[in-house]
Amino acid sequence: MESVADAETAVNRLAALHASAIQSLQAALTCYLAGGPAPDHAERLQFRYPELRITYQPAGPIPRVSRATAKFQAPGTYATTVTQPAHFRPYLLEQLRPLVRDYGATLEVGLSAQEIPYPYVLELGADLSGNGITPRDLATYFPVPLLSVVGDEIADGLWVAPPDEPRPLALFDAIRVDYSLRRLVHYTGCDWRDVQPWILLTNYHRYVDGFIRHGLEQLASGQGGYERMILPGGISVSRAEAAGIDPATLIAASPWHKFQMPAYHLVARGPDGAMQGTTLVNIGVGPSNAKTITDHLAVLRPHCWLMVGHCGGLRQSQTIGDYVLAHGYLRRDRILDELVPPDVPVPALAEVQLALQAAAASITGETSEDLKRRLRTGTVVTYDDRNWELRFSQERRRINLSRAIGVDMESGTIAAQGYRLRVPYGTLLCVSDKPLHGEIKLPGAANAFYERAVAEHLLIGLSALDILRADRNGLHSRKLRSFDEPPFR
Repeated sequence: MESVADAETAVNRLAALHASAIQSLQAALTCYLAGGPAPDHAERLQFRYPELRITYQPAGPIPRVSRATAKFQAPGTYATTVTQPAHFRPYLLEQLRPLVRDYGATLEVGLSAQEIPYPYVLELGADLSGNGITPRDLATYFPVPLLSVVGDEIADGLWVAPPDEPRPLALFDAIRVDYSLRRLVHYTGCDWRDVQPWILLTNYHRYVDGFIRHGLEQLASGQGGYERMILPGGISVSRAEAAGIDPATLIAASPWHKFQMPAYHLVARGPDGAMQGTTLVNIGVGPSNAKTITDHLAVLRPHCWLMVGHCGGLRQSQTIGDYVLAHGYLRRDRILDELVPPDVPVPALAEVQLALQAAAASITGETSEDLKRRLRTGTVVTYDDRNWELRFSQERRRINLSRAIGVDMESGTIAAQGYRLRVPYGTLLCVSDKPLHGEIKLPGAANAFYERAVAEHLLIGLSALDILRADRNGLHSRKLRSFDEPPFR
């Protein structure tokens, strides 16, 4: 390991080591696929992720800092492997600078023992089937993804420190991050580099239509500092092009149907080059999709994700089109029971709740009393069974005890994932039917509801993200941090 003087030098060195390793691996692959020799042991030693180490040995008491992240819980040496350091440069500097400045920590950079799997350096869409070389052949001579070394033990509190080994510096190491970056491309149909740090998750495609219209309006007007909009399949619209594009034509042109959870990005960058725009992902229906996409989005360390979708209203006083602001979750999704047991509370985050409340008041233009009739705060039940009504006689008492006001299939999962993976979260749902009161979505009424409600609901979600974006430093709550938290956010 090589000692470096400051955060900037450390990130520069990480980027150089990573670029060199990728170049060596790609060159060896190209040579082998062209009929050349396989890499020998000495060459293979070059195919490794860079490692970052930080050592903190205080001469006195540990400084008390008020921020939730970029802080040490105890003296010692901390380490992690790093992938794509050039892309993550703003994030890495944001974490490293306070650790050096406030604690006097020392930095080291070098190559790790963790190999870079060859699929992670192939160009997207690369086809290796035409040259007669099989994946088994490649696995003989090149590093491959190993599930035995990919996991969430650090995030889940299951990591056990081996004797004389550094403590974790981050929640995710390089191999875990690269795994998710490739999964994001597969599920969303977009380059992972385009994902923005402010994320809306929805379960209805109609919200996508509204997001595209909103994005074109923002680009054409120059508001919000957005530079382009990116759709699944790599379709990109710049600020200069936006005014002349028909939203319906653009929506029809995107091959979103080829991807399980298509993503749409309104891209903006800060002065340091860091992404600061908004991404919308249509996750579809169900807790499995909700867990899958948030498992992968989390490695990008987004600032927040919000669920804006539809729910069933459970109270007589609710009306179709009313809003539900979740402050608690009755988690009947079962998918995270081993990781975040249902008896572990998933708290509401005050900053997010206030932003959603303020955004609803701003967008609807309603007075406090009028808004109280339309927006109700309470518990949301999240099921893994869309036909939960067929066993209502068994579920009735539990719903009653929870005082739930809404029911859906994703919100509790998304909130629990935010809690588990330390990503601020929130939920604002729109009542689309009232299953306990015989008010169901008939085709005509459903269309009228969608036309009226979706545009307003989407704008509330976008406005809430704008409010949070304006005070990002106050968002990363200590509620999400464990007592033995890694230093990095």
